[in-house]
Amino acid sequence: MTTKRPLAAVAALAAMPALANSIDLVRPDAPELAAYGPQPIGVRTVNLVHPGQIDIIAIEGDDQPIYDRPLTLEIWYPAADGTPQGGSYNATLRDGETQVTLTGRAARDADPAVGAQYPLIVISHGYPGNRFLMSHLGENLASKGFVTVSIDHTDSTYSDQAAFGSTLYHRPIDQRFVVDQMAAMEGPLGAIIDTSTVGVIGYSMGGYGALIFGGAGVTQAATELNWGTPNGLLGRHLAGSDSHEALVDPRIKAIIAIGPWGRNAGFWDTNGMAGLRVPTLLMAGGADDVSIYAAIRTLFEEASGTERHLLTFDHANHNAAAPIPAPMEAWHPVEELDFVPFEHYSDPVWDTTRMNNIAQHFATAFFDLHLKNDGDKRAYLDLIPNANDGIIALDETETPTEDHSQWVGFAPRTAKGLRFETLLKGE
Repeated sequence: MTTKRPLAAVAALAAMPALANSIDLVRPDAPELAAYGPQPIGVRTVNLVHPGQIDIIAIEGDDQPIYDRPLTLEIWYPAADGTPQGGSYNATLRDGETQVTLTGRAARDADPAVGAQYPLIVISHGYPGNRFLMSHLGENLASKGFVTVSIDHTDSTYSDQAAFGSTLYHRPIDQRFVVDQMAAMEGPLGAIIDTSTVGVIGYSMGGYGALIFGGAGVTQAATELNWGTPNGLLGRHLAGSDSHEALVDPRIKAIIAIGPWGRNAGFWDTNGMAGLRVPTLLMAGGADDVSIYAAIRTLFEEASGTERHLLTFDHANHNAAAPIPAPMEAWHPVEELDFVPFEHYSDPVWDTTRMNNIAQHFATAFFDLHLKNDGDKRAYLDLIPNANDGIIALDETETPTEDHSQWVGFAPRTAKGLRFETLLKGE
């Protein structure tokens, strides 16, 4: 027997735009703050050069060759009223060769909004990655009144992945340089960026860089690893050093570190993590076997110098929350890799769009609170630790009673498998 669709449903399907590697999907069961905001979004690509940097890749012996380090940025921003929405991005797949098209809501090179300034958020990918890996956060937060800038970190992208020591050394330096360049930007776009109030989102090695940038200096042992940065140059980020202190930036008001790498390899200890001095939200998969979930929990526990949170996706691995949904081209084997590139973006347990939406929800609450001083968003972070224990208790007027502990912003049954823990400064 064949069941016909109602005509209204057929018409609705026909009216839907074709979807091609969409980065902007919001599921019907997404938490409240995952939805896009009211502001139209613009996007532009900017190429920078950081002059006079140590070329870690070219080091031979005791020399310190200097070069001009290129960095490509994707900048999302609130656009002028009435800007038509919709556009695409040309991106490189994990194999470093295949070109793919991503689709989203931002309008390429649109005129910026006028009459206001918006806090800046720097987005920093993993090793390897690229500036589009967390483009869902770039677009989403821009629609809510932030300027977001995502970096292609030289020596760390899919196309130019090189020795790991370069990433270890340059990651927080790149982040600081980009903040400085956004502060110096002229013209209509520069006029709307508030670089006195900055947040950082880092995934994996981006999270490593963000923690250093936020005050968590590395250990002496990390500077001496024979597979790390050569010639002891990582000492620039050594806990307690003048050079590390000079890197730490008072403009940084909040950090989100997703699956941050480093504690698992001895790059921090209790002393180093105690130096973290800005509110921090850690996101992690409970089964992360790259950065190691237990090590991320240790970071959370040791960062006693600030208030911090830990959002855990139970049973998720290292790809929790950060990567965009795997482009369709990633579903097929490629000669350049010994694994299907789909694995770089996906999780075996969690749906990627679902995790993206949850990350968007918490990032919105966290940055609204700490970058915009929106105290009402504190309720979205004041949660019982295990969402599975949440109780729905409403009176006859649908008002929550004292026994109500369902996570704020999540519909019934939709927070299952999540944990959210908080430690205050000094704890």
